[in-house]
Amino acid sequence: MFAVTVALLGWLAVRLGEWQFHRLDERKHSNAVVSRNLDAEPVPLADVMSTEKAPGADDEWRRVRVTGTWDDERTIVLKYQTRDQSAGIELVTPLVTGSGAGVLVDRGWVLASNNVVRPELPAATSGEVTVTGWVRRDATGDATRISEMATRAISSRTAAAEVSYPLYRGFIDLDEQDPAAATKLQAAELPDHTGNGPHFFYGLQWWFFGALAVFGFFYLAFDEWRQKRRPKRVVQASAHPEQ
Repeated sequence: MFAVTVALLGWLAVRLGEWQFHRLDERKHSNAVVSRNLDAEPVPLADVMSTEKAPGADDEWRRVRVTGTWDDERTIVLKYQTRDQSAGIELVTPLVTGSGAGVLVDRGWVLASNNVVRPELPAATSGEVTVTGWVRRDATGDATRISEMATRAISSRTAAAEVSYPLYRGFIDLDEQDPAAATKLQAAELPDHTGNGPHFFYGLQWWFFGALAVFGFFYLAFDEWRQKRRPKRVVQASAHPEQ
């Protein structure tokens, strides 16, 4: 029974190590995609995003350019966004294109208290603007629900219920705007694509644990075998003469 337990532990350690190395491969691929996309020249919005299909994983952080007008009345507050340990919000405003469809644009971060659902917001630029930004994929789950035009995560599918025109799937993190906004917001943070995380060392750690379990089993088995082969000492009682 002990041997079966050790075998199962060894197998589990090997599988967990393989899982960590698989995650390492995924991280390397993700880093390569992000690095390529961040360095690429901006392309027209319709080359990457559409109103029918969400952008794929390999399209995230591509830079796109689009022209339209801000629908400032439909600005959504993205709550609980911390920068440098300061509480704040991000402003997500639909940009309505010439085709009549809109695209959500995270215009940036401003300092704000978490206790206020919708503080006074910096107005978006009036008239036609050209925006360059980074493609982002929709969030999912309950955090995307919108209440009083505020949410905890951005989803174009949820936001579509708040506007009267179709929305491009996904959203954009603003990089540049022409003409420039009267109030410049703090730009979105770009992802760190230079590190591979701890997955390599975690994988080695699991394999080490597996090898340790197998080594410990064989050592104990060898020690037991050695004990059995050791000659037994014969203890003789001493004879005492009668007094």
